[in-house]
Amino acid sequence: MKITRATLDDVARLQQFRTDAAAWLAAQGSDQWSTPYPEDLLLNSVRAGEVFLFYAPETLNPVATVTLDTKADPVLWRAEEFREPALYVHKLTLAQPGNRSGLGRRILDWCGDRAARSGALWLRLDAWTSNSKLQAYYQTQGFTHVRTVYDVEAYGSGWVAQRPARTSDIALFAEPV
Repeated sequence: MKITRATLDDVARLQQFRTDAAAWLAAQGSDQWSTPYPEDLLLNSVRAGEVFLFYAPETLNPVATVTLDTKADPVLWRAEEFREPALYVHKLTLAQPGNRSGLGRRILDWCGDRAARSGALWLRLDAWTSNSKLQAYYQTQGFTHVRTVYDVEAYGSGWVAQRPARTSDIALFAEPV
C-alpha cells in the first residue's frame, strides 16, 4: 500500500470522499456528514501535512483518507486528557465503505503505529453520537468508550474513545511519500 500526504491538488478528491461517504451513510439511515466540511479547515489540515491518502497497489486513485493530528477538541476532551500525549484520528473515509476489506482496521493500526512512534500514549477519535454501528466498529478495533458529549459545539460527533498507541509491523506501514 502506498501512502502519501495530501496536497492542495488533492482537495477536490478529499471533498468527494466526504460527499460519497455522506451519501453512503444516508443510505444506511445516518445523517452523519450531511453538512459540508468547512474548506478552510480542510486546507489548513492539508497545509499542515496532517491528511494522508492510501492507494492500493493496483489503483491510481486513493482508496482511503485519514487526518491524523495532535488537536484535541476542547469540547470533547478534558484538561487532564490534554496533558496526555495522544494523536487524534479524524475523517477516516474509505472509497468503498462497508465492504469489509479490513482497510479501516489497517489504517487505524497505521495511525496507532505513528502515535506510538511519536511518543503518544493514546490514539483517540470521536464518532457521530447517533451512529451506533460505527461506535461498535471502533470498539471491535480496541477502542474504549470514554464518554459521550451532548453539546451543540460537538456538531453531533460527541462519542469519544481511545486505545493505547502501539507499534505494529504490518506491511502497510511505510512512511508517506
